[in-house]
Amino acid sequence: MTLRPAAQRPHTRNAARVLVVAAALLGVCLAVLPARAQDAAPPAAAASQPAAPQWRHGLSLLGEPKYPEGFAHFDYVNPDAPKRGLLRLSVDGTFDSLNDIITRGTPAAGMQLIYDTLMAPASDEVATEYGLLAEAVSYPADFASVTYRLRPEAKWHDGQPVTADDVVWSFETLIKNNPRQAYYYSHVKSVAKTGEREVTFTFDQAGNRELPQIVGQLRVMPKHWWTANDASGKPRDIGQSTLEAPLGSGPYRVKEISPGRSISFERVPDYWGATLPVNIGSNNFDEQRYEYFRDSTVELEAFKGDQYDFRVETSAKDWATAYDFPAVKEGRVVLEEFPIRSSGSMQAFIPNLRREKFQDQRVRRALNYALDFEGMNRTLFYGQYKRTTSFFQNTELASSGLPTGEELAILESVKDKIPASVFTTPYENPPEGGENGRRANLRAAMQLLREAGYDIKGGKLVNAKGEPFTIEFLIASPAFERVVLFYKPALERLGITVTVRQVDTSQYINRLRARDYDMIITGWGQSLSPGNEQRDFWGSAAADQQGSSNYAGIKDPGIDLLIEKVIYARDRDELIAATHALDRVLLAHDYVIPSWTYPNIRTARWNRFAHPAELPKYSFGFPDIWWWDAEKAAKTGGAQ
Repeated sequence: MTLRPAAQRPHTRNAARVLVVAAALLGVCLAVLPARAQDAAPPAAAASQPAAPQWRHGLSLLGEPKYPEGFAHFDYVNPDAPKRGLLRLSVDGTFDSLNDIITRGTPAAGMQLIYDTLMAPASDEVATEYGLLAEAVSYPADFASVTYRLRPEAKWHDGQPVTADDVVWSFETLIKNNPRQAYYYSHVKSVAKTGEREVTFTFDQAGNRELPQIVGQLRVMPKHWWTANDASGKPRDIGQSTLEAPLGSGPYRVKEISPGRSISFERVPDYWGATLPVNIGSNNFDEQRYEYFRDSTVELEAFKGDQYDFRVETSAKDWATAYDFPAVKEGRVVLEEFPIRSSGSMQAFIPNLRREKFQDQRVRRALNYALDFEGMNRTLFYGQYKRTTSFFQNTELASSGLPTGEELAILESVKDKIPASVFTTPYENPPEGGENGRRANLRAAMQLLREAGYDIKGGKLVNAKGEPFTIEFLIASPAFERVVLFYKPALERLGITVTVRQVDTSQYINRLRARDYDMIITGWGQSLSPGNEQRDFWGSAAADQQGSSNYAGIKDPGIDLLIEKVIYARDRDELIAATHALDRVLLAHDYVIPSWTYPNIRTARWNRFAHPAELPKYSFGFPDIWWWDAEKAAKTGGAQ
C-alpha cells in the first residue's frame, strides 16, 4: 500500500504541458527635459539608467532551461501521436462541486484540464518552467518582482481573449477564497496590470529565487464569466460550490456530469494553444472520463470488468494477489511499474500535536517503538516495502550519517534552537529483530511513556491526573483499516485505548481542515527542488492555518529558521545541504511515526494505449503524452 500523494504545490496542469516562447529585449523609452549643454549629465551617467528588462522564455532554479526558444517539440513526445479515443479513469469517493478553488465542498477530479496557467513545467527537467499563457517573463537581479507578458492569441473557450485583468482578478480571488493558497503566496505584496498584456507581481522581500516560479504556477480564470449571471439569471459566486461547468482556456472542457458519480471532459477542437511547440504530442484523447467508486474492492473489480482503463495500484496485497485473472494472462491487461524519479515523500502515522497528549517527544517515540513494521510488512505487504527514514525519501535530499561540510555549518548557525542529538546521533527507526526485537521495543516504549509521566492503572495507561491515554485513528479508506488493526494490539499492550473511525471522503476532508483528529495516515510529497511550500508543511504560522499541510501542528523556531535556509539557498549545493539539515531536525523531533516506502508506481492498464519509446526522466507521462492505439484496441476489445 502506498499513499496517492496530492500535489504539494499548486500546479494546475500536468508536467508535460509546457511551451517555449521567443525571448526579446525590450527597449525603454525615457522622456527627458531639454537641458543646457553645461547642465547635461556626463557620458558615464548613462550607465546608471535602469536596464531594459530581459524577457525570458523559461525559468529554471538550476541554471538555464534545457530547451531554447524556437524548438520544434519536447524530446519525449511523439509529435505525430493520433488525436482520438476515450480514456476512462477511476476515483474513490464522490464529488459535489466543479469549483476547486475554494476549500468547501468536494471538487470533481480533472478540473485542471480546463484551465491554463502562466507557466508549466517540463517533464525531463528539474525546477524548470516555460511560458504557457505567458509568452515571456522578466524579473530583476534581486528577484524582488516578476512580470509576465501574456500571449496575444490566448483565449477562453467562448472566444474572448485572456487578459491582464483576468490574471490580477484570479490572483486576488484565489488568495481571498483559499487560505492555503493565501499562505503559499503570502510574499506577494501586490499584483498590478503594468501594460496592455503585462502583469507585475511585487514581493515583500528580495533574494527569494523561487517566488517568480511559484507565481508562474497561477491558474488563470475568466473574470468576465465568474462576475456575470448564470443561465437562470442568478449572479455567479466563485466563493460558493457549483455544479455549473466553468469556462476555461485549456485543452479540454467539461462535457457532461453525473453529480457524485462521473464527470467527462472533451478535447476542445479549436484550443488556442494546440499548435504551440510545447503542446505538440500531448492532449491526445478526444475524451477523458472519471468514474467514482465509494468502495475500493468494487473499484478493483470494476477494472477487471473493463469499466475503466487505467489504474495505479496502491495496495501491496492487491498487487501481489488480485491480478491473476484471464485478461492479464492473455495480454489484454498490462501490469507495469514505473520508477519514481521526480519526487520524494514521507508517508507516516501523524499524531496531532495540537492535542496535549502528543506534545511530549517521548510519547511520540514510544508510539514508534510500538509499531512492528517488520511483522506488518511480512503479513500485510508481502515484503514489498522498506521503512521510511527521511522526509525526502529516495532522493539526494535525504539526510544520512552525521552532518558534515556545509550542512554542519548550517546546523551550527541554529545550534541553540535544535536538538543536540543531530550532531552526534543519526536518525534511526527502532530496530527490528523478530519476536525478541518486538518485545524489546515494547519494553522501550513503556519506559519512555513512564518517563513522560504515564503509568498503568487497572490495565489502562493514564497520566498523572488519572486520564486514560486514547488514540482515535481517522481514516477515509478501508485499505488503511487493516493497517491500523495490525498496529492496534501493540498499542493496547501499552494500555492505550485505540479506536478506528472510518468516514467518507467529504467528512474526512472537513475533519482534516478543522484539525479534528488524534492520528491520521497520510504524508507529504516533495519535489526535487523544495522551497516555499516547506512553510506550509512545517512552518509555525501554518500550524494554525486552515487548510494548510502542517497536519502535525509543528511549531518550532529551529524548524522555521531551517525552512528559510532552504528557501534562500543560492545554488544547488546549498539547497541540498539546507534540505539535509531540515530533514535531520524534523526526524530528530519524532514528529511522526514513519511508515513505508516503495520506489515505483505500480500500474495496470487495458492494453489499448501507446506511449513514446523513451519516456521523460521525471514522469511516465500518463495520460499527457500517451495516445489511443487502434491496433491494440482491436485486439483488446471494449471501449473505443
